[in-house]
Amino acid sequence: MLFLFSITWGTVSGWWVPACAVAGLLYAWLFYRQPVNLSNKFRYGLFAIRAIAVTIIALLLVSPLVKSVSYNPQKPLVLVLQDNSQSIKMFRTPGEAKVSPTGGDLAGAQTENVVVDQLSALKEQLGDRYDVQEFHFDRDLGNGLSKSFTGKQTNLSNALHQLNDRFVNQNIGALVIATDGLYNQGSDPQYEARNFKNSIYTIALGDTVAKRDLLIGNVNYNKTALLGNDFEVEVLAEAYQSKGENIHLTITEDGRQVSSQDIPVTSNSFQKQVTLKLNARKKGLRRFNISIAPVKNEVSAANNSETIYVDVLDARQKVLLLFEAPHPDISVIRQSIENNKNYEVKATVVSEMAAIKPADYNLVILYQLSAASNSAIQNLLKSKVPLWYVVGAQTDLGNFNNNQKVVKISAGRMEMQEVFAQPATDFAAFTLSDSSRRKISALPPLLAPYGSYGSTPAGGTLLKQRIGAVETTYPLLCFGDEAGKRTGILTGEGLWRWQLAEYQAYGSHHALEELFSQAVQYLTANANRQRFIVYTPKHVFDEGENILINAELYNDALELVNTPDVRIELKNAAGKTYSFLFSRNDKSYQLDAGTLPVGEYTYAANTKNGTKSFTAAGQLTVKPLNLESRQSAANHQLLNTISKQSGGQMLQPAQVGQLAGLIQKNDNIKTVVYEDKHYSDVIDVKWIFVVIVLLLSLEWFLRKREGEI
Repeated sequence: MLFLFSITWGTVSGWWVPACAVAGLLYAWLFYRQPVNLSNKFRYGLFAIRAIAVTIIALLLVSPLVKSVSYNPQKPLVLVLQDNSQSIKMFRTPGEAKVSPTGGDLAGAQTENVVVDQLSALKEQLGDRYDVQEFHFDRDLGNGLSKSFTGKQTNLSNALHQLNDRFVNQNIGALVIATDGLYNQGSDPQYEARNFKNSIYTIALGDTVAKRDLLIGNVNYNKTALLGNDFEVEVLAEAYQSKGENIHLTITEDGRQVSSQDIPVTSNSFQKQVTLKLNARKKGLRRFNISIAPVKNEVSAANNSETIYVDVLDARQKVLLLFEAPHPDISVIRQSIENNKNYEVKATVVSEMAAIKPADYNLVILYQLSAASNSAIQNLLKSKVPLWYVVGAQTDLGNFNNNQKVVKISAGRMEMQEVFAQPATDFAAFTLSDSSRRKISALPPLLAPYGSYGSTPAGGTLLKQRIGAVETTYPLLCFGDEAGKRTGILTGEGLWRWQLAEYQAYGSHHALEELFSQAVQYLTANANRQRFIVYTPKHVFDEGENILINAELYNDALELVNTPDVRIELKNAAGKTYSFLFSRNDKSYQLDAGTLPVGEYTYAANTKNGTKSFTAAGQLTVKPLNLESRQSAANHQLLNTISKQSGGQMLQPAQVGQLAGLIQKNDNIKTVVYEDKHYSDVIDVKWIFVVIVLLLSLEWFLRKREGEI
């Protein structure tokens, strides 16, 4: 790093320098002009010391600026990104591409391991002129290279997004991506790749030639069904290099075949969407296994089966959404809640309230009700149905404050301000995933009433208001419980912005849907007045996903308590038991059981409050992820497109040894020198003060020595 400094005058004229010098000389001349008992040598020396000291002091009074300039060279970054998903090992690169790091053939070596070794050697090959950073990815991004190839999901777009965020505004020279081009999570990676302004080199792993294989490409189905009703399952059956064969497709429930179909394969690249009708015979979480009988010489049978789970309900919970005038938020609320098939939403205007029976609904959402609607909802307010208020510009705050006790809003006049969502750390009623909390905190602002907000119950605020960069204690989304009747308050409007922004950033509405699903489940959880409730955010968890379980205990007055211990046992089909003790959070209980092996589990929780014992039971399932086996032919066209649009190049595994040379020959990859300028007042420079003190001390010492003091 090179460091330089100079003096600049800013708005002050540089002619002050000779003026200060003249002032120093004049002061020294006046001090030493009379004959003294000093030799000329000492007199001239003391004159010079005094002149210099006074000149420096005068310059300090003028207050020039010191400009310091530092030059920081930054070596070009070479980011190496390696696919660590199962498909890399499951469908390997053809044998002729297998080479050693030195260029020789490796008859028994696995190409993917050789490529990882060659990428590891890239740092040494490029030398000190480059900064090589290594990463691997499957569903998430990880540091370093890996040979495990155990990832059950592939999200290349997310890995590129995280890299771009991590190294934003840095000197990225090249990005190397070693993958087969297959992804089953996230958006199309070529759009995320366009955010990189450097060359991208792709290494094409896997084989683009489809092998002899029968597989289930995709399954579409409703996750819930009503007891006794028929429901449809759409199965995408695929066959490659299997012309003349028959696809024998069967569906079984609890080992009993419930549907089957034979499909003749008419080409070597065959696909057919098959619709099968099933019946919801039994209540509860039902497991259906969809399978295709394997054929001779098939490359893999791992993709011949798929397991789905359908929650068969007696009836869905009903949610009533009341509003006065159309608003885009109405559609967002309805879609977000109905994404969970356990819930059915009826949206209606308040003027039709007379024909509605509140007892028919498990939850009522009151969206921006004005003073004109207050009389129409009086019966609703007196009922035991949980209420969720959404406050906006049309809300009558006087009636709002009178109708509930969770939060009070004081505003002189109805003015709105933009507020961002800030997830609270002490909220304990239910759990949002870390990814959803992170996404929600990055969403655009909602519009909330400008004023002061009364305190909410401790631990009852899920989202707080952040105004600009200032985090407040004002609630944006909070919950309360009044004599067993739960109430939710959302103090802002503009949810349509959240829906659009989340889809634009992440390609889905998962965070918004999880927020509404969890909130509705919490608000309706005690509608049956059970004293002890144990519930999970969902019935089916993906393999590798943490199992989250919530519990609530009510006393005789239907008040939440969490003094007693709550224990739970989870048992799989083989009889293995996992025991846990719930953690206390505010007034309820929570348990993060971590990851569990694939299988079906029943759970039984128990506690004791005073002399009364309580138990609760349920079931959950951890399903396997077979996404990596659904595609056997690599997508090298995607890799070629990503490379070409960035000015890079796609390489075969046998060409990885040329990668260092290509990077070194690329004239666009070079060291960048950053100039950092810093201005400060001369008076802040400490060594100038030291010089003045030394000069005056030296003058005093010499005069003292010669007897002039």
